[in-house]
Amino acid sequence: MSLLPPEDEGDDGIEVAWEDQQRINTFSKLNNRLSDIQDQLKGKQEEKEYYDDLETELELAYDDAKVLYKMGEAFFHLGLSEAKRQLRRDLKKYDGEIQTLEGKAGECERGMKELKVLL
Repeated sequence: MSLLPPEDEGDDGIEVAWEDQQRINTFSKLNNRLSDIQDQLKGKQEEKEYYDDLETELELAYDDAKVLYKMGEAFFHLGLSEAKRQLRRDLKKYDGEIQTLEGKAGECERGMKELKVLL
């Protein structure tokens, strides 16, 4: 169904080869995946910033202080040295996750770049 009168309708439809349509679809999928990865990456980087701030706060704490440390959905009382060790493990985990997401984002960008050349 068209809203244009029949005399105004032209046959200006652009023919797209099947291979090109497949490339366009793949590009769209990569673009959506990249957007999702960038959202995840932003969240992980924000969480890592919170841990970096926590590291600074722990450096200023007294040696015999007990710290409430969140693991998952629960909080635990940890000694300062144990909290610092756990914090280092968590920071290392976030660094690894960020690097993995950055690698996936790079793969999507390379795939999109290759498809741009072909299209």
